[in-house]
Amino acid sequence: MTPPPDVGAGPLAGVRVVDLTAMVMGPYCTQIMADMGADVVKIEPPAGDNTRRVSVGPEPGMSGVFVNVNRGKRSVVLDLRSDGGKDALRALIGRGDVFIHSMRAKAIAELGFGYGEVAAVNPSIVYTNCYGYGRRGRNADLTAYDDTIQAECGLPSVQRMLTGTAGYAGTVMADKVAGLTALYATMMALFHRERTGEGQEVEVAMFETMAAFMLVEHANGALFSPPLGPAAYPRAVTPDRKPYRTKDGHISALVYNDKQWNAFVGAVRPAWADDRFATLEQRARRIDAVYASLTKTFLERTTKEWLDLLRSLDIPAAPVRTLDELFDDPHLHDAEFFETVETPNGPVRFPGPPAWFSKTPGRVAGPAPRLGAHTAEILDETGTGRPR
Repeated sequence: MTPPPDVGAGPLAGVRVVDLTAMVMGPYCTQIMADMGADVVKIEPPAGDNTRRVSVGPEPGMSGVFVNVNRGKRSVVLDLRSDGGKDALRALIGRGDVFIHSMRAKAIAELGFGYGEVAAVNPSIVYTNCYGYGRRGRNADLTAYDDTIQAECGLPSVQRMLTGTAGYAGTVMADKVAGLTALYATMMALFHRERTGEGQEVEVAMFETMAAFMLVEHANGALFSPPLGPAAYPRAVTPDRKPYRTKDGHISALVYNDKQWNAFVGAVRPAWADDRFATLEQRARRIDAVYASLTKTFLERTTKEWLDLLRSLDIPAAPVRTLDELFDDPHLHDAEFFETVETPNGPVRFPGPPAWFSKTPGRVAGPAPRLGAHTAEILDETGTGRPR
């Protein structure tokens, strides 16, 4: 499979990815691969990936969500229920380095593209399964989406501790965290292959990924045997942990370690210097009272006054921004974070790769493909011709 002429020279230049993922988890993983120089061939059914239709876009089938997580990929339409479609996919597999899919185990096996069948075509391939639930558990065959996985991993329960009402995070967190996990797991398998020549099968499940993610800090006392306390990191779930209201708006600030606390107390509340909040350990034990006291204190000045003071003391503080304001953020502008790409529908300003490389920089790989835009081109490369 010959990469297209505009594939970048990022750290994954020369890596060829056969991508059978849809929605967000898998496409987010492979979008990063494309930005880092990989040639990502997106296999779509005749109706296309459902995310083509989930949000506003400049033309039918090119929603903003789809355009962002599928940028720089090449789209091939294959009917994998037909012999011709299966033959074309096998030809692509034979020339690929990575095969990644987001079907349930039973569905991919019924199509004839389980790990055994794919490895028989290309023994050195890295084969990544993106599942809702891992195959070793009893829920392996259940349908999963971001909302249901957030619920199962305890996130709405944590939100209830903060707000009194169970709720989801305002982003598709499970999809994106699992996508990042699929990315690093695939990269580890590729690193192993570089050293040994061996391909292997990789499995990343949204539920297991989010359970691990949530329990990083929230395992807390439940981590030990016998438990030393319930699961939940107290500072993260106190109801007063939220942006502070100021005289004229809101501010985010974290007066956390002893150096920061002493600087804050010296400038704002000298009377607190030797009280029950004096050390980090004391503050951790009384975190609700700490937040309640700070909440009252931040009402005394304007947002700008607090920002100027806290930043002069090297205490983390930030204004509370909207999503739209990110597109005009001065720091992101300085960092050249956004990249404008010309597309058939006009210029699109993409958020660029957040990782920086001194020798093999990534970049926004290019526009997202219209459905099936590269079918003839790629099948000509494999020599299979258009499937019947």
